[in-house]
Amino acid sequence: MGATTSTAAGSMRTGGRRTAATDTPQATTPTASVPVIVGSLTIAGRTKNVAEARAFLGRTLGETHPCADEAVLLCSELVTNAVVHTTSGQPGGTVTIVVLRLTDAVRVEVIDHGSASSTPVVKGEALASDGHGLFLVEQLADSWGYVLDQVGTTVWFRLTG
Repeated sequence: MGATTSTAAGSMRTGGRRTAATDTPQATTPTASVPVIVGSLTIAGRTKNVAEARAFLGRTLGETHPCADEAVLLCSELVTNAVVHTTSGQPGGTVTIVVLRLTDAVRVEVIDHGSASSTPVVKGEALASDGHGLFLVEQLADSWGYVLDQVGTTVWFRLTG
């Protein structure tokens, strides 16, 4: 894996590939360190498809999941950001949502095509009419961060529950 750097926005991992360790005997592999993908969805990068992303996450987690409401809200904010602020919102663009189950948490990743002019930023203007998506993520998620690479941007959050 690549280097991890702490930032005001959380952790940013750069470089490297994410892979599961397959050469470690199962009995010695800590369960908490092995995330399980429970669902993924790729949608066209259009604001009208944000509702589809919300519905997908709600179905994937289920009504009784303790983090369902917060996860759906945060996912909605991140997908909206991806469509509005990245090239995923241009014709032919897509956004992918990946849901991972951890031992005591859920992790949601929103993957877009990136932007040449910006990176994810938490805006501090409380009275601004927009720009509160990442502020909500920062306030509600147990942790969050983003990964920038040649393909695009992955913004993720983790909720314990």
